[in-house]
Amino acid sequence: MRNLDIDLLRTFVAIAQHETFVAAAARVGRTQSAITQQMQRLEQEMGCALFEKQGRQKTMTADGMRLVAYANKILALNDQAVQVMHTRGPVEKLRIGSPHDVADSILPSMLRRLSKLSAELQLEINVGRSPHLMDALRDKELDLAISTRYDEGFPGIKLRTSPMVWICADDFIFNSAAPVPLVMADELSLFRRLSIERLNAAGIAWRTSFISPTLTGIKAAISAGLGVTARTTELLDANMRVLSEADGLPRLPDVAFYLYVQPTCTSQVLRELFESTEHIATRFGPPFLMGE
Repeated sequence: MRNLDIDLLRTFVAIAQHETFVAAAARVGRTQSAITQQMQRLEQEMGCALFEKQGRQKTMTADGMRLVAYANKILALNDQAVQVMHTRGPVEKLRIGSPHDVADSILPSMLRRLSKLSAELQLEINVGRSPHLMDALRDKELDLAISTRYDEGFPGIKLRTSPMVWICADDFIFNSAAPVPLVMADELSLFRRLSIERLNAAGIAWRTSFISPTLTGIKAAISAGLGVTARTTELLDANMRVLSEADGLPRLPDVAFYLYVQPTCTSQVLRELFESTEHIATRFGPPFLMGE
């Protein structure tokens, strides 16, 4: 097996990024003739032509384009390994909380951003209900939390809003003349409170069909056709459908998802994540205490 030369690959990627040998030479700090010699050595190692002439310029061959993808991965792993081995001190641990609703949407993108900010992180994920997550943040058991609860007591960012809708099984037969059979969480639920308030305000009768402390239980009850629930569209899947005002149900408000950080947190990575969050609609709450 041949071992690829990292320096050759780095020059090769520079050529791919800057498109010419001249620009790549300036980028890696070598002369154009040195760049040419490096690419000749790389072609010998690979046993194929990586470049071809088109007029006065050299362009990559199909084999060259194939190698670019691998070269980028090899360099990324090389640079990550060097960074990790030169890191001093203990691995940083971050405790993150997220509601079930967005555990497969907002949370993964946030974790990806964290991994890009630092390769050396130990992440502890707590997926639970928003009121419990806020309690954990208040008790300093979490460093970062996504929540549907608005709280000016923490540095916060409004990440986004999601439509709240009436959801039932796809084959559920809804009788608008009968009390609405509600599938709900317990008393701490924002969705329970909003759905009951809207039904009462519209003068629509309802009854408790099913109560569960978890979103998994609510989703199972809906899929089984036990009733109707009020939830954001994140809950929907192929076996469910939305009931609307045309079915005799009141319109529901949008629900906001907020990002909160522990004010006393000492993590620079977490500060960078919070400060660089792209989709900032509203920022509120006290500032970080770290470094101030």
